Amino acid sequence: MNVGFISLGCSKNLIDTEVLIGEFKKNKYNIVNEEEKADILVINTCGFIESAKEEAINTILEMAEYKKKRCKYLIVMGCLVQRYYEELIKALPEVDLFIKIENYDKLWSKIEDLLKRGIIEKEKNTSKKISEIPQMPMLRQEEFLNRTITTGTNYAYIKIGEGCSNKCTYCAIPYIRGPFASRKMEDILEEANMLAKKGIKELIVIAQDTTKYGVDIYGESKLAELLEKLSKIEGIKWIRFLYSYPEGITEELIDVVAKNDKIAKYFDIPIQHVSDKILKRMNRKTNRNQIENLIANIRNKIPNVILRTSLIVGFPGETKEDFEELNEFVKQTKFDKLGTFMYSKEDGTPAEKLPEQIHGNTKKARYNKIMKTQQEISRKLQEDKIGKTYEVLVEDMSFDGKYYIGRTMQDVPDIDGIVYIKNENDKIQDSLLNHFVNCKVIDVSNYDLIAKLLY
Repeated sequence: MNVGFISLGCSKNLIDTEVLIGEFKKNKYNIVNEEEKADILVINTCGFIESAKEEAINTILEMAEYKKKRCKYLIVMGCLVQRYYEELIKALPEVDLFIKIENYDKLWSKIEDLLKRGIIEKEKNTSKKISEIPQMPMLRQEEFLNRTITTGTNYAYIKIGEGCSNKCTYCAIPYIRGPFASRKMEDILEEANMLAKKGIKELIVIAQDTTKYGVDIYGESKLAELLEKLSKIEGIKWIRFLYSYPEGITEELIDVVAKNDKIAKYFDIPIQHVSDKILKRMNRKTNRNQIENLIANIRNKIPNVILRTSLIVGFPGETKEDFEELNEFVKQTKFDKLGTFMYSKEDGTPAEKLPEQIHGNTKKARYNKIMKTQQEISRKLQEDKIGKTYEVLVEDMSFDGKYYIGRTMQDVPDIDGIVYIKNENDKIQDSLLNHFVNCKVIDVSNYDLIAKLLY
């Protein structure tokens, strides 16, 4: 039978999808990329914010149409299922099997049961209110070793932990994925060695908050030590880690990033806001002064560091003055990269019940203003790169063959900008694809670079 997959949401979700693809391949199923060729369709959903939920529902309905043709079984898993299991069973009879995250340890047996018998006995009375934090199954090493990498041969994500224990008042992650649970360091290193042997050049270390790695099983953060050990793996050229909460960034971690050539000089620090009042309402563990001191310390120790952050505008109780404080902070700090979200009122989270909810039009106006501020900053930072030389990992070609397309160490795949390298020869040099080259920047856009190859 042919199996097709659609993975929605974050890179952590993508790894879960890759694990399941590995299970299907191990059991001799064919993996296909075209929905119309699939006998089984699997959708891994996101349920983090309202727009993600809408995308998931629309995708399920769209894929259900293939059951009128070739598809025999439609399977849905992931965060949306964990949050709304009972409601989805009632609302979407087209789906043959819903699998909650807390049942991932039984994932393959449930699928096998469906395929062998052609029917499913839906679980009863197992849904949990979002105010209850589920206990998730342990992260089993053999699943990660069997996973099928879907991101090509240049980079792969490596998950070092599951869930989150921070309990920010706006966030549903702890109620969907459970408390933070670290993987054993030896298991992560074994997986990383396996990826290196497959030719992976870049490891992207991920968790909901990477700075919490090791606290639950070793009694202290072990992120810095893990990064050092990963850097010793032969064949891995670049290492980056994503989502490090400000209160967890230690002097040791900053020093390791500063001194290790393999580790990207890149911190993704989701600060969310700088108004102390709003930070307290969000149940964040830092204040503005601490955030400012951290940024100054990182920039002092790593002068060429890239700082990325994410912000939330329109959080309940955010006054015009709170927002203007945030906007001025963005102007002063000049983050290299910045993403902004409009606050999304999520079922069962503490912030859902907070007074002074902000009108949608106000949230949109504030979002637009912050993004305009950042666009001006980004353009200036981009222009400062003209004439500079960068090492670029070449990953693709433009359709017309006029440009090679790649990334610098400063850019996360599918999130940050790309580099267009002029192909000044008549022929396409396949030898450049999937290799590192040196380039000089000759022009820029708001987010991307245009460069020429240095031979």
